[in-house]
Amino acid sequence: MADPSMICALLQPVCSFVNEAGVPAATARGVSSFACIKRNLRDLTKAMEDLQAVEKTVQGQVALETNNLNECHPQVSLWLTRVLHVLVDPIVQEADQLFQPSCLCSSSLSLRKRYRLGKRVAEMLEDVDRLIREGKQFDTFASKRLPDSVEERPQTKTFGIEPVLKDLGKYCDSTIVSIIGVCGPGGVGKTTLLNTFNNELKASGRDYQVVIMIEVSNSRTLNKVAIQSTVTDRLGLPWDDRQTEEARARFLMKALRRKKFVILLDDVWNKFQLEDVGIPTPDSESKSKVILTSRYAEVCYQMGAQQSLIKMEYLEKEAALELFRSNLSTQAIAAIDSSGPNNAVKEHADAIFQSCGGLPLALKVIASAVAGLTTPSEWSLAMQAAKHDIKDIDGIPEMFHKLKYSYDKLTQTQQQCFLYCTLFPEYGSISKEQLVEYWMAEELIPQDPNRGHRIINRLLSACLLESCGSDSKVKMHHIIHHLGLSLAVQQKIVVKAGMNLEKAPPHREWRTARRISLMYNDIRDLGISPECKDLVTLLVQNNPNLDKLSPTFFQSMYSLKVLDLSHTRITALPLCSTLAKLKFLNLSHTLIERLPEELWMLKKLRHLDLSVTKALKETLDNCSKLYKLRVLNLFRSNYGIRDVNDLNIDSLRELEFLGITIYAEDVLKKLTNTHPLAKSTQRLSLKHCEQMQLIQISDFTHMVQLRELYVESCLDLIQLIADPDKGKASCLQILTLAKLPSLQTIHVGSSPHHFRNLLEIKISHCHKLRDITWVLKLDALEKLSICHCNELEQVVQETINKVDNRRGGIEHSIVQRSGIINGFSEEQEIHCMVEDAYNEHVKGYQNKTENERIKGVHHVDFPKLRAMVLTDLPKLTTICNPREFPCLEIIRVERCPRLTALPLGQMSDCPKLKQICGSYDWWKKLEWNGKETIENKYFIPIKDED
Repeated sequence: MADPSMICALLQPVCSFVNEAGVPAATARGVSSFACIKRNLRDLTKAMEDLQAVEKTVQGQVALETNNLNECHPQVSLWLTRVLHVLVDPIVQEADQLFQPSCLCSSSLSLRKRYRLGKRVAEMLEDVDRLIREGKQFDTFASKRLPDSVEERPQTKTFGIEPVLKDLGKYCDSTIVSIIGVCGPGGVGKTTLLNTFNNELKASGRDYQVVIMIEVSNSRTLNKVAIQSTVTDRLGLPWDDRQTEEARARFLMKALRRKKFVILLDDVWNKFQLEDVGIPTPDSESKSKVILTSRYAEVCYQMGAQQSLIKMEYLEKEAALELFRSNLSTQAIAAIDSSGPNNAVKEHADAIFQSCGGLPLALKVIASAVAGLTTPSEWSLAMQAAKHDIKDIDGIPEMFHKLKYSYDKLTQTQQQCFLYCTLFPEYGSISKEQLVEYWMAEELIPQDPNRGHRIINRLLSACLLESCGSDSKVKMHHIIHHLGLSLAVQQKIVVKAGMNLEKAPPHREWRTARRISLMYNDIRDLGISPECKDLVTLLVQNNPNLDKLSPTFFQSMYSLKVLDLSHTRITALPLCSTLAKLKFLNLSHTLIERLPEELWMLKKLRHLDLSVTKALKETLDNCSKLYKLRVLNLFRSNYGIRDVNDLNIDSLRELEFLGITIYAEDVLKKLTNTHPLAKSTQRLSLKHCEQMQLIQISDFTHMVQLRELYVESCLDLIQLIADPDKGKASCLQILTLAKLPSLQTIHVGSSPHHFRNLLEIKISHCHKLRDITWVLKLDALEKLSICHCNELEQVVQETINKVDNRRGGIEHSIVQRSGIINGFSEEQEIHCMVEDAYNEHVKGYQNKTENERIKGVHHVDFPKLRAMVLTDLPKLTTICNPREFPCLEIIRVERCPRLTALPLGQMSDCPKLKQICGSYDWWKKLEWNGKETIENKYFIPIKDED
């Protein structure tokens, strides 16, 4: 038998001859795989190691996305499955067996096995190489989840509510009951009941199309906008700030009438009309349900639950004790259960437990407060704090003696921060960032935002604050809010938030106050001169009709540190020289025309917000002398920098956040040219920049924190270029282009480019734009809004109609139809277009080479687009050719008379589509390529306004 190594040596020249002699490819591959099996096997082993490394990277990216509640992208999932099949293939072990000496000596049988195995090794090597290439090209690893019909609510272990759950289920299954009421005292577990029932609906198999949980907590003022926002979000509808509450309510009514729904309204204080917020009153025909909870039986009756009212009572002793003990530590339970004589800990614990009277919230809060106590003296102090018996309590206020123990365990700083939260309306959420800014300004905490967020976490842990579904916001339970109010009186805190006040509080309430909250009211005039030398915080925001302050309004406010007048109609700020201690001033969204000349005297001011002050004429000279400013926000203000010499705020050495409006191109160049302020700029508005014809995003490289760019009324602007990003990825997330009559072209370079992280684009009144084809390159784009662009004919101009087998043919086609080529050299632009087109269309050819793999096999345009809004586009005829829209949920079209087709093929290409909004006339005229591919259930009618 010949030596195997000699056989391989003899076959090598044969392989070379086959490769050079023009032998058919299939024959050549077969001979090569037979002769070079060992080399191929070594390459395969290495390739599989590389594939495992790529798989690990992809799995890591998928894990990050799934942690954010996204789903693994179908293409990535399929790739991972194929990788698994390859990695478990036993081919390497089979090859090892073949090359055992005993197998090599089996003459012809070994040669046949060698041929078959060699062919398999070569084929698998090709498969592994392809999988490696595909894995490295993924740029999207997950997609947004479709909203579930039932959104799971946070839920803890329940105690003693099973009978009430059973009654609620019976009413829900009844064909004669449409509105169900649940009443009971605050803290008895009504919210827990709804959360549990919501989650049971998800598992029960009931055929409701959507279940919506709404935390009403409307107190004295119904927050219609918050309710409408929740319904809009759960239905996946677009939110339009321009709509009135009444118009939005009508729109939501139409959407909900098309569905079989369950609406869960938690904590209703006063009667209101469901239709006023957009909820149709259900009836037996619709089979929908509204379930509401309230402290008051009469509210349930007034809302329509006369025949279906469930009353929640305090917990029975056994369930109450189980709830109480579930919130104690192991050490505390051991001390209570100790069998020693005269167990004082057990006596004190029993007294505390009995004082809670079976009220679940009190049981939870008090038990959490004493959870770590072990010694008799500690339990004795806790018992003294809870000495009043609450079983005879009628309502909430009497609970405060029990709940105050949690407050007493806070540090003095934490207590003050907690009481600050009571300044906000109890029905609303509180921005963490805003809260921390207030605390720092009042010097409750040092100038350290992290310290503030740690205190928020402490209050959350103590059940004195609650999360509200957003990482940026918190809320206060209404019972805890009332506890805070009872304590605030002792701290000289006056809270009048959300009480529909039309006049300022009387002078006596100002005289001794340290903090006053008048936010969310209807005060029209503060023509008073209050005596309030101890006042530290004054919050007057969101009084939309307030337009007058007395000229001497601030004359005695020597101690004021926090002043918020945002979202009012004031046109001037009174004399403020007395505000020497002021650190926080918010005048955003006001009609103020100029700041007082003595503003520069406010030397301690650290936070000045003048954003969206559309009438402001003067301010910057004052600002340049406010050396302590950490936040200066002039974003979208009427006042901006008009001359390069006006850019005189270099002295603001402590500035961390800058929002700015610029009126001249030379000012922009100075700011972007490594100017010290560039690194602080997070919001930039360019307005009325005369003779500025070009904006190149790479010029903003030094604005490393820039997140929002608003370009408005730059009449000479012709081009905007988002060139390739060769450095750090741009942070830009929101782009608005408004009132740009000369804008013709917007160019986005090859990836990575400066628009790679754009989430939202708004384009309006740009009349020379005929298309915005460049949006195809924005893989992160989620929202696209275009309105009032009179010459826009296509959203995407398709440049390729068919595939040319020859690369030169494709290049010729693009050159012929590419239109205007600006921004880059013609050669660069054509090259990018050729690469895009070629790699998109030749992916189906089996003879694709290594140099032709740039964009991947299955590239999808608009991979993350969720909402598309097209309004007042008289010449628009085409959005784009039909394609996949894997995440698209909403299409809204208004007053686009020539648009008669949507770029939707089969619904499998648009799996998350929920709504197509437009007029009846427009919907009837839509063409579907000869067949109805989109069902009427997706259509939501809207009325075109004249």
